[in-house]
Order: sequence, then structure tokens, then C-alpha cells
Amino acid sequence: MLNKRLLELIPKVFTYTAQAVFFQWLSLLCNIAFTISICRFINYCFYNKTFNSQILIETLGITIVSILLRALFTKININITSRTSQQAKKILREKIFDKLCKIGISYKNYISTAEAVQVSVEGIDQLEIYFSQYVPQLFYSIISVVTLFILFSIFSIKVAVIFIVCVPIIPLSIVLIQKFAKRLLSKYWNSYTNLGDTFLENIQGLTTLKIYGCDEQKHIEMNKNAELFRKATMKVLIMQLNSISVMDLVAFGGSAIGIIIGISEFNNGSISLLNMLIIILLSAEFFIPLRQLGSFFHVAMNGTAAADKIFRILDIEDIENNTTTLDDYNICLKNVSFSYDGSRTILNNINITLPNKGLFTLVGKSGCGKSTIASILTGKLKNYSGSIKLGNAELSDISENSLMNMVTYIPHNSYIFKGTIEYNLKMGKNDATKNEMLNILQKVNLLDFVNSENGLNTEVTEQGNNLSGGQRQRLAIARALLHNTPIYIFDESTSNIDLESEEDIMNVIYELAKEKTVIMISHRLANAINSNNIYVINKCTVIENGTHTKLMEQSGYYAELFNKQQNLENFNKGGIENE
Repeated sequence: MLNKRLLELIPKVFTYTAQAVFFQWLSLLCNIAFTISICRFINYCFYNKTFNSQILIETLGITIVSILLRALFTKININITSRTSQQAKKILREKIFDKLCKIGISYKNYISTAEAVQVSVEGIDQLEIYFSQYVPQLFYSIISVVTLFILFSIFSIKVAVIFIVCVPIIPLSIVLIQKFAKRLLSKYWNSYTNLGDTFLENIQGLTTLKIYGCDEQKHIEMNKNAELFRKATMKVLIMQLNSISVMDLVAFGGSAIGIIIGISEFNNGSISLLNMLIIILLSAEFFIPLRQLGSFFHVAMNGTAAADKIFRILDIEDIENNTTTLDDYNICLKNVSFSYDGSRTILNNINITLPNKGLFTLVGKSGCGKSTIASILTGKLKNYSGSIKLGNAELSDISENSLMNMVTYIPHNSYIFKGTIEYNLKMGKNDATKNEMLNILQKVNLLDFVNSENGLNTEVTEQGNNLSGGQRQRLAIARALLHNTPIYIFDESTSNIDLESEEDIMNVIYELAKEKTVIMISHRLANAINSNNIYVINKCTVIENGTHTKLMEQSGYYAELFNKQQNLENFNKGGIENE
């Protein structure tokens, strides 16, 4: 069982394997020399009934030299195989990482985060034995059998034939197990990745589960997945133990038959005592390499099952990484449609034109497709129909790197990393100066807070949990401003924050729109009043567009939504004032 594609991924793997096999073969020759010297000494003592110091010294010399050489060859072999497996793991992880980087932010369309992590860690670790043990052992088993067959043929052709007949039963049993094992290990890895997906999701959503009291239900579901994984693991172990028992029976049974025939031939006078002793002591050596190959086979099968998942990642079509430069950054969506599953339409013949500068707002009820448009424009979603152009370039022809230099996306829950204020800001611009960072913090009205703490060295905990919601969002916007791209998309960036922070953020957006193309997605229509153009989306398509004044004069869908919101806000204010 050799996975040609897996071996071809690792440079010089066959050279390293040949070296490892060569030193294993030298160790075998040392063992043969040691065994023959011992048998020769016993044979001399048995027939001569006397003690010969010279033969004893020769035997001890050969024994010591053989043991030392074998230890040396074994150490060299271990170093070679270890270097090979480490190189293989490093190369495979680099290839997976490079592939995920090439796929970019749309990688979740092809593979879950948990599966990518499990395959990159546990899956590749399983391949260590495949490269360090299984592959060298496969070739060594063939060479050792040929070597020992030639040796045994010199002492007893009958015993040599018996051994060579019994030996193929071991690889035959491996081949018979392979198909069953492949299906079993595929189920094992599926249950393993499913368990990983569930675990990661539950950890990420633990707070929500606790709030709604659903943690016990998720606990039961996860236990079920864990039980499925346990059963799959036990089936793999049972298969391994049963197959090992069969191989032990063949190996030691074949060795016993050879020994019995050797003794019988000695009794008949067909072979000498020396030949019989050599047959007895080396008979197990004939089967041990293939027996070890059988042991490594099961772990190697697990590794190759993981390799199938690795190849599934590596086989994802590459996304071109060319650099695109544009003279202008106007955006034009023409007859754009999108569906997640092919049956439920999210966008239907969307037509939107956005010039180079200004504030443009997408409004509509939740689920109408506003955020889907943002995901398409940022490259997260790709399987749309119709045409989307940035300047004169089709969006699908623009590489992700180029797109990231053109568009900055700011969601309502931007991730803040553990570190410092400076560390988070420099993600937007790695070479940002201290003055640039302080000026940006001033723009988002966060400078006073930062100065009251430890300046740019103010510590930030994971996800910015030591900051308020408004502070987190303003820090995320400051980082985005440092990124300095021609196009900005604010997706509900003022939701779930206090009114003071909302006002600060809207002021930043208005100033930014004087120089950049700013697309704002907002449920709160009061924030859209100063937009250059408002696109109203309903039932998956744009039904109205224009300025706030124009849309209110039309008394259409937008006016209805705006008046409802205003009445609701006035009612809430009145309720508060009455209290």
C-alpha cells in the first residue's frame, strides 16, 4: 500500500527511504554474522568435546563487533527516518496553510475550521509512522526475505521453500484487510471531525447556550457524537488486534514448521548440526520484518485516511493571486443573483451603481440580502450570477490580495485581538507611526480613554472583553481607517452600542465618505438620512433608490419603514420621559 501522490509531495523521500532500508539491511547482516558465529562455537564444542580459547575469542569478537555495528546502523536509520517524517509533516502543513491562504476568507465555503485544524494537526501526525516506519519497512521486508531465502537455501532448500511459501500469507492478509480497513477508517475520521466541529461550535457559543439554558441539550448531543467516535475507535482497534493475531499465527506457525523440518532433516542426516542451529535461530528473522510491516500497516492506513482529507483540501481549485490596479473604484452590480443552496433565492437581479466617492446605504428588513451583498463584494461569497465590476475589472477576475487592498469590511462584531491597542491598530497598517495611531484614535473619540490608561500600550484581553461595546467598535473602526482603502463597507457597525458611540461612529463615516466610497448597511434608517443614495431592498431585489428626501416624497416602501421606526422611537422616548 503505497500512496504515490503522498510520496511525490515530499522531496527526496525515495532517497531517504533507500538509505534507511540499506542500514536496516546492514543490521540484518550483522545479526546473521552474530548468529552464525554463535552456532559455529556451539557446533565446535558439541563435536570436539573440548574448549578452544581461540574460537571463543573469535566468537566474542564477532559478537561484540556485530552488536556495536548493529547499534550504529540502527541509530543512523532512526535519524534518517525521523528526519524524513519531520520534513514530511512540515511540508504537508505548509501546503495546507498555503492552500488556505490562497482560498482566503472564502475557505469556509469548502471546509470547516475544525476539520482544517484536525487534519493539520492530528491527521498529519498520523502520517509520521507512514513515512518513518511503514514505507522503509515495506521495502526492507522484500530485501530481507530475498536475503534470508538465499541464506536458507544454502543450509536446506526444503526449509527455504517452506518459508517462502508461508511468507506471502502475511501480505495477502494485509491486502484482504485493506478494503475493509479503508471504509472503517473513513468512518473513524468522519466521526472524529464531526466531534471536533461540535466541540468548537459549543465552545464558541458557550455563553449563548448558558443564557438560554441549552447547555445540557448540547451536552447530550456532544455525548452522542463522542459515543459514535468511541465506537468507531473500538472497531478500528478490534480490526487491528484480529489482523495482528492472524499475522502472528502465520509468522510463528511458519517459523515452527521450518524448525520442525530442520530438526527432522538433521535426524535424517540431511543437514549438519551447524545448519540446523542456524535454521532454528534465524527462522523467526524470516517472518519478523513482514510481521512488523503488518503492525505498521494499520497505523499507516489511518494516516492515508487522513491523507485523503488532506488531498481534499489541496485539490480545492486555486484562486489566482495576480495584482490588479484600477484607475477608479466605482462599483457596478448588474443583474446579480445569489443562492446559498441553489433553491432559496437570496438576491434576484440586483442592479446598483456606486460612484467613486460618497455615502451609499443599503436598507431593508432583516434577511433581505444586504449583508450577502457585502459578503460578495469582499470575496467571502463567490458563486453569484450576473456582473459585478470595480472600475473596469470584473470582481471575479480580481485576486483576493488586490481586493483586500481595495475594500475594508467592518462588521458589527469586529474581532479585537489579545495584546495592546497598538498591536490591534498595526494590523491595519504595519508601519503606522505613533502620531498616525494617535490621530486615528482622536478621530474615533477614543484617544482620551487610551491616554487615561497606558497609552498605546494599554492591554486588551481576548476579544476586547475589557472594553465596552462602543470602545471595541471604535477601536475596530480606527484599525480600518489605518488600512486606508478606497472602499469601506460598514455592516451594522452602529448596532448594539450606546448612543454616544453611535454618534461618534456616524461622524467618522460622514467624514470618510467625503474622500472614499462608503457602503453602509443599517437597520436604523435615521443613519441613512445624509446618504448620497439609498438602495431599498425587499424580496431579494432593489425596489427603490434615491436620496432620503426623494424616497420620502415617493411615499413608498422606504417612507413606510422610516415612519414606523420614527414613531417607535418617539413612543419609546415618550415612555422614558413619562417615567
